[in-house]
Amino acid sequence: MTDLSQIVKAYDVRGVVPDQLNEPLAELFGAAFARVTGARAIVVGHDMRPSSPGLSRAFATGAAALGADVTEIGLCSTDQLYFASGHLDLPGAMFTASHNPAQYNGIKMCRAGAAPIGQDSGLAEIRALVEEWSAGGAPDPVAERGTITQRDVLADYATHLRSLVDLGSIRRLKAVVDAGNGMGGHTVPTVFDGLPIELDPMYFELDGTFPNHEANPLDPKNIVDLQARVRETGADIGLAFDGDADRCFVVDERGEPVSPSAITALVAARELAKHPGGTVIHNLITSWSVPEVVKEHGGAPVRTRVGHSFIKAEMARTGAIFGGEHSAHYYFRDFWNADTGMLAALHVLAALGEQDRPLSQLVAEYDRYAASGEINSVVDDQTGRMAAVKAAYEGRDGVELDEMDGLTVTAADWWFNLRPSNTEPLLRLNVEARDQDTVTRVRDEVLALVRA
Repeated sequence: MTDLSQIVKAYDVRGVVPDQLNEPLAELFGAAFARVTGARAIVVGHDMRPSSPGLSRAFATGAAALGADVTEIGLCSTDQLYFASGHLDLPGAMFTASHNPAQYNGIKMCRAGAAPIGQDSGLAEIRALVEEWSAGGAPDPVAERGTITQRDVLADYATHLRSLVDLGSIRRLKAVVDAGNGMGGHTVPTVFDGLPIELDPMYFELDGTFPNHEANPLDPKNIVDLQARVRETGADIGLAFDGDADRCFVVDERGEPVSPSAITALVAARELAKHPGGTVIHNLITSWSVPEVVKEHGGAPVRTRVGHSFIKAEMARTGAIFGGEHSAHYYFRDFWNADTGMLAALHVLAALGEQDRPLSQLVAEYDRYAASGEINSVVDDQTGRMAAVKAAYEGRDGVELDEMDGLTVTAADWWFNLRPSNTEPLLRLNVEARDQDTVTRVRDEVLALVRA
């Protein structure tokens, strides 16, 4: 493979196995990772996909060939790999394709302390080396190969998370958890062990063919089973994890989804109670309620572009205590600025268990506006359609435009953001307003322009 443009994305590597990503290529990625990071030691983990163990071992072999000592932590969630990178202070690589279908796999890489590696922070150099070596070159041999050893960090990961949230005095809760046959089935039993939580597990069997539903809770059809089980059993809460279990989605006792913006606001309030006056990062399509709640609790909200590389960069730059995205990625200073859905879930369980109201009432104070959710439109000319929408709103009285990330148009009672996808011919629309009628009106007006 002398052209890796199809599989090397902005933040990670992702492709179909074995057509686009195979073990010989993974071995070259391991060698390039060791070369670019200059690491004498690294940590490697993998998810439950059938191709993951082989790809992960090939990567380890490539890194060891260039002199790096490799610690394999085996089956793990992505945030468990970030834990290992932070706890052991080593660069790390995680083999997963997150919520993508079974035929995909990929690599998420980080420097020591879980610092992200993206196009501008090492991934471009890694790609260039792999392309060079694929074209017939080879890594220069080293005098002494590295070693490959195994280590189980699951218990340490669980202990660290539970040290960050006090769950010892909460009331007993019944929680349904849908792991989607992904890595939540591996991590949840250990993290929840001994807590006053009656766990009702769904699809905890590790199966990278995803026999029950896609492990992508962002798509409403994939939480239908969870919603039904919560209603049937009278549970207090439902939690759904994606395939690599770094994102967590929440449903309340009625089986209704709780918006990630409301979870961001709730966790922000809790983190600000621990760290008064702290900075909280939110991307530009989280709800107005997030910066409002942050300010009400004495914090400083900072608005960023969408995407974990931007969030993590702002976390580091500002010393922020917490960050949240509409996609249910939650970032914590106490977790090396990395994202962990599990820690967010523990915060929600603690907040629920510390008081007597049901979850729907608890989150109502953090969920203040009507929203459209993300609406995708297939368009041939992203630039042209964006320009048409901008022209339609530019110069209107009482309306402000900004182009931090796509186009954001803000009025007194509503706002919308329209962004092009980096990987597909799509425009993504999010609308929020003070009432549902206004959401509908603005949504329809923008979609008419987008789909003209």
